[in-house]
Amino acid sequence: MTPDLSPLPDLVSTDRLARELGAPDLRVVDCTYLNPVLSRDARAEYGAAHIPDARFLDLGVVADRTSALPIMRPCAARFEAALGAIGIGTGDRIVLYDDSPWRTAARAWFTFRSFGLAASILDGGLGKWRAEGRPLEGGERPVDPASIEVEDRAIGVVAMADVRRAMDDAGQIVDARSAARFTGAEPDPRPGVAPGHIPGSVNLPYARLFAPDGTYRPTSELAGTFADAGIDLDRPVVATCGSGVTASALAFAAHLLGRTVPVYDGSWTEWGADPATPKATV
Repeated sequence: MTPDLSPLPDLVSTDRLARELGAPDLRVVDCTYLNPVLSRDARAEYGAAHIPDARFLDLGVVADRTSALPIMRPCAARFEAALGAIGIGTGDRIVLYDDSPWRTAARAWFTFRSFGLAASILDGGLGKWRAEGRPLEGGERPVDPASIEVEDRAIGVVAMADVRRAMDDAGQIVDARSAARFTGAEPDPRPGVAPGHIPGSVNLPYARLFAPDGTYRPTSELAGTFADAGIDLDRPVVATCGSGVTASALAFAAHLLGRTVPVYDGSWTEWGADPATPKATV
């Protein structure tokens, strides 16, 4: 099958990726990130079976190791080194996928975008690829390191101070966690983090963005999902969640609708652990 080498859409179908495999400028990246509580090893699963010639980007290892918060966005030098080590160079076309219940390819997309790098997401991820009987391979191919330079533009990233300003300005804050986590009916799994949510925020569990086969719902349905949650995408919105991972799925869905929704990187892990921040439960 001859790849067409044309620019990739933000959301790449399994059919399109199958046609593109083998293109010299294509880099497929497994961005599966798993919480240890799942008793799964993302690196081992990648070694057992992945899309042919996919590289593995460990978001937990790449994250800012100087922060006490989990999976915070890395500095430019750290991200640059991680990409170069798996053979991603300047000008490569990048397709991200995952096999995680938290849709972590969106978190990888958020990270790439924050540094001004274009990347696409495989719609349906490894689950859809596997269900369709498409080729997989095990092990890890050796890759030649590549050269890439990134600049920390902090595109689509906000901090606690920005969220406080949004609260003061009656801005829209949308929380991607489950309803039980949002209301505080379910305790936060992280020690020292209070239950509940940011006052004034609304709940839109990220699972509502996806069809049963793991693909993103059509844009008409995504628009309705945001509207049903009370979110007006024509006004400024900030996305949050537990640690900035599933909020990235909200940001990507908004991107598919032509809107920019930044992610509060520290999210509830930072907010809920700070005794000085206001908290709400319903």
